[in-house]
Amino acid sequence: MRRDQLEHAIRAACEVAHDTDLLIFGSQAILGSYPDAPETLRASIEVDVQAMNLPENTDLIDGALGELSQFHHTHGFYVHGVSIEAALLPTGWERRTVPVSDPRATRGHTGHCLEAHDLAASKLAAGREKDRTFVVTLLKERLIDGQTLLRRVAALPLDDERRQAISRWVKAIVVDLT
Repeated sequence: MRRDQLEHAIRAACEVAHDTDLLIFGSQAILGSYPDAPETLRASIEVDVQAMNLPENTDLIDGALGELSQFHHTHGFYVHGVSIEAALLPTGWERRTVPVSDPRATRGHTGHCLEAHDLAASKLAAGREKDRTFVVTLLKERLIDGQTLLRRVAALPLDDERRQAISRWVKAIVVDLT
């Protein structure tokens, strides 16, 4: 996915949801912080969003723009309307989102993308191999800092054992990359 496709997704999803703002919290949120992120970080054809002001309209997004929709067939990517509650996020993430808005490309609508460290912490909380690979790439490309990531992991709503296991993993990867 490219930044212009993310902007298209923001425009379309806001129009479908009758909202002016979206929360963007899947892997494509990286395009908020890094519009020209490495291709390996932009491989997904799915944008996970929630209508911000009218969350009850999020299902409308999935119905109109989701997987196997006409939108998906036409544009080669889709917009997954899903509750942000599906993600585990560090405390304070709301204050750190990165806005993506343009008078023309998004028609003034705004996608509030997770900041890169918050995104990485959320990916690690999900615990999938593809998410760990995503985070390794962020660290390797120096798009995120290991110490900041550790602070965000410490702010995840997880039990201590799980949080410590993730922290140990991050520390090991940082050592391996230096």
